[in-house]
Amino acid sequence: MISVGDVVTARLLEAGRQPDVAAIDGRTEREPIDDEIDAILDGLTGRRVRVENESATLSESLLTAIRDGVHGETDDPVTISVDGEEDLAALPAIVLAETGSSVVYGQPGEGMVHVAVDDAVTATARDLLARFDGDTDAALAILDADGPD
Repeated sequence: MISVGDVVTARLLEAGRQPDVAAIDGRTEREPIDDEIDAILDGLTGRRVRVENESATLSESLLTAIRDGVHGETDDPVTISVDGEEDLAALPAIVLAETGSSVVYGQPGEGMVHVAVDDAVTATARDLLARFDGDTDAALAILDADGPD
């Protein structure tokens, strides 16, 4: 299971399931998370990776961290702490997730969205990423690499 978002990750922890890979940024709906959510996230175990990622972008470091978390050499959970914003991380997470995996992310004002990963969902996410501005070929090359570096 891969989670994107602080509140989503906290709610999964409260339900007794730590995500295998979690991307968090200390914010929810562009505001700092409250002390309750922060305290719950302190319970995350495993490896922590810090990356920078500007708003409305997917940085090389974020893409690499997601790839290495999903296809890492150990089964230890990975928390990606993003300096900036992690909102778009769900798309590369879907591209990288194995068929049958779950990606859960927050939908502002609505709640949590669960994506059951299959070939069609992966193809749609890959197509959406290919339409982004910027060097999408380089981004997809990172996702297609074997990782970890």
